[in-house]
Amino acid sequence: MLSALCTYLDKIWKDSGNCVVLFSWMQFLKEETLSFLRIESPLEIQRNIKGTSDCVLSTNKKKELGLLDKAESPLDPRAIQDVASWASVLREILDFDQKQQQQAFNSKMFTCGVCFSEKLGTDCMYFKECQHVYCKACLKEYFEIQIRDGNVQCLNCPEPKCTSIAIPAQVKDLVEEEMFARYDHLLLKSSLDLMADVVYCPRSVCQSVVLLEPENTMGVCPGCHYAFCALCEMAYHGISPCKLKAEKLSELRDEYLGADESGKKLLEKTYGRRMIEKAVEELCSQEWLGKNSKPCPRCGTNIQKMNGCNKMTCIGCKHNFCWLCTCPLSRVDPYGHFRDSSSPCFNGLFQGIEVEDELLSDEDDDDDIF
Repeated sequence: MLSALCTYLDKIWKDSGNCVVLFSWMQFLKEETLSFLRIESPLEIQRNIKGTSDCVLSTNKKKELGLLDKAESPLDPRAIQDVASWASVLREILDFDQKQQQQAFNSKMFTCGVCFSEKLGTDCMYFKECQHVYCKACLKEYFEIQIRDGNVQCLNCPEPKCTSIAIPAQVKDLVEEEMFARYDHLLLKSSLDLMADVVYCPRSVCQSVVLLEPENTMGVCPGCHYAFCALCEMAYHGISPCKLKAEKLSELRDEYLGADESGKKLLEKTYGRRMIEKAVEELCSQEWLGKNSKPCPRCGTNIQKMNGCNKMTCIGCKHNFCWLCTCPLSRVDPYGHFRDSSSPCFNGLFQGIEVEDELLSDEDDDDDIF
């Protein structure tokens, strides 16, 4: 069957006068292949014991199409499916398409979304997902500021509310080699932090990555060979109770409060009664945080507002958000949210601030001076 297809494709090429025939081939393979092979449905194709298709062209069909030779030719080598070669061809097609798109982009003029200057595509870069275009000079400065501050997860498109992120190849093309090395290191570290079976050596002079065995709390550092407990990060102590980290305390507290008497005794024996009391105290701390703070909408860090306006900046990920509605704010103009008449927080930049008390205290101070 595949040999017949190859032969007929050759016939299409010859009939075209040996001209460019790729489009004709694609149209034929897309629209006429099943009817050419007399296949009513691709789900009905079956294979015999030898692995060749039972759906072959009849002799009359071959004569009709002019595909029947005096002697049956051997299997066309082009009909043999080579997975490796197909993968390489697909890669070459995608690379060629990418190069053509880049050439077309380089030859056009674009307006930078930051400095609003007209520049040729060779001096610009666009984000893959959103297609927003900026000049390389503006993006280079923006990327370097974020990397210097450790915000490698925040290399977003500068367009407000756009979530497109620059790929590492784009970052490498813009920043210096030393800056990219820092970016690469921080990006790897942030990715490892999300993996449950990966921890770091607790020794400050080492900090090597340690891979934990399944259902095992003992970690052995491959760098300094330090054996430690992954729960409390102290030297490994076997079955003795350990000091748990905050998130583990929360899990322990919930498990303890939901257990029966036998389960509570088992937990007290495993972790120690003092550790259980500490977990319950953690519950009180969480309740206080729920009443007096708000989580960052991006990373979840608890933020307490002491004073100032309602434009907040997370101390963890440097994300700007509104304290009133926790909506993200533009990096270019974070105060535009409070000037927009359609915003639920219109004119609410200083909402909730006790201005009168502050003014009274200032007046009292003035009286004392005079």
